[in-house]
Amino acid sequence: MGTLNRKVVVFGSLNMDIVVSMDRLPQAGETVTARGSRLLPGGKGANQAVALARLGADADLVGAVGDDEFGARLVEGIRQEGLSAATIRITDSMPTGTAMIYHAPADNCIAVVPGANASWDIALVNSCREMIAGGTIVLAQLELPVQAVTRAFEIAKENGVQTILNPAPVPASGIPESLLRLTDILTPNESEFRALCNRDCDTDELLEAALLEWETTNSQRVLVTRGAIGASYLEAGHLRTVPSLAVEVADTTGAGDTFNGALCFGLANGWSFERSAEFAAAAASLSVTGLGAQAGMPTYEAVMSRISAELS
Repeated sequence: MGTLNRKVVVFGSLNMDIVVSMDRLPQAGETVTARGSRLLPGGKGANQAVALARLGADADLVGAVGDDEFGARLVEGIRQEGLSAATIRITDSMPTGTAMIYHAPADNCIAVVPGANASWDIALVNSCREMIAGGTIVLAQLELPVQAVTRAFEIAKENGVQTILNPAPVPASGIPESLLRLTDILTPNESEFRALCNRDCDTDELLEAALLEWETTNSQRVLVTRGAIGASYLEAGHLRTVPSLAVEVADTTGAGDTFNGALCFGLANGWSFERSAEFAAAAASLSVTGLGAQAGMPTYEAVMSRISAELS
């Protein structure tokens, strides 16, 4: 196995996911009968860290939970995945974050209550300076306060650490220029990128033009995840798409988080951007075969086995 030799630091959220399964998502103002509900570990930060751990990465999760039952369950789950819980702050001033996930066979929608994730401020981020500075890559999302993510990236850039931002959810006011300047790679999904660039990108031609404009303006690489299509980025000014694998879909929750974790796994291993993106697309494809954000996240061996089977 190509074991990761350099650390990925995930600065992000931990949530307890309350997953409600139904045959279809309700329309506005409509009540539907659901098939059932489950409590599952989640939060984009935790999901991405678990994805890295499943692949065999050397990864740390920097995050926060409340001093409550959900927090205790999330911390124990992190330990069971082989990640250190020493970097997770427990606060008694806010409850653990939660996410309501309404899951239908081919889609989902999510509402997040930040809870303890909102406790991060600049002083707390500064207390994690040594850990952030010691990574090869710092991966963050936007379920934490933007100013906290910005400070984490400042520390990273001061110490030559690569920064990857998964801009989810996109703030109503957009991503501050101060944070964009500190971001090496941006990994939105299609709807997030559309919200960021404020233009139509529904075809390959339109997406290529939007990516060209964005990268010229912001001087960073963008990799757009596109669900069943795969993921797209620019190579020498032209759109390149790495395809997803054909799989039986059980739940798409966490697919983007798996993609981000797997991308960081490849890049931290010194792989090319193309190889890392292809590996991430394959890992994300396999992740949707299980219910819940983390249940279907694959091992390195599972991803490589499936890639080999596709090539044979």
